[in-house]
Amino acid sequence: MNLKKNTELVFQQVAEASQEANREQNSVSVIAVTKYVDVETAEALLPLGVSHIGENRVDKFLEKYQALKEYEITWHLIGTLQRRKVKEVISFVDYFHALDSLKLAKEIQKRTDHVIKCFLQVNISGEESKHGFSKEELLELLPDLARLDRIEYVGLMTMAPFEADTDELKRIFRETQELQAEILEKQIPNMPMTELSMGMSRDYKEAIQFGSTFVRIGTAFFK
Repeated sequence: MNLKKNTELVFQQVAEASQEANREQNSVSVIAVTKYVDVETAEALLPLGVSHIGENRVDKFLEKYQALKEYEITWHLIGTLQRRKVKEVISFVDYFHALDSLKLAKEIQKRTDHVIKCFLQVNISGEESKHGFSKEELLELLPDLARLDRIEYVGLMTMAPFEADTDELKRIFRETQELQAEILEKQIPNMPMTELSMGMSRDYKEAIQFGSTFVRIGTAFFK
């Protein structure tokens, strides 16, 4: 594994994808997803220009957070969060990417000591194995979510099916972008909806075409 070479390549390809999509050079933030690597490997990314770290699981998040807290890192919790685990982790999180129910939102409201930036997870593909709100469910719940003033709903997060072809990827990312615009039009005070968390190692180029502002990349760093 050549971490320096891989990191340079990731940043270069994200920059090229942004250029192809006629996007500003720095309009896409790269989250290095470190769930399969140890603290030392994650730490080795930091001198290479990585400033966003993402973890799926609470225990791994807390382990890396504690070990690397002297660094200037933006911390992302990107995996499913059980309500009973919220109190352990939520106050250390800069962005939470997988807010997938009103019950979870209420638990975050109760447990956090400051305003938390959250992405609403949407299941655009309709896959039963995927978490997230359906479009209809989310639009119906917006008033209830908006009452929770310790959450800033910065945008939407979605994941495409692993086996999706290019047309399916584009449909999913386009529909997520359209839903973001629909919510943005409502001008709800704690729902700025300026961000999209879409795209992983295999599909971030398509996601960037449709406005993704955060790409969650793991494999490409550590192959």
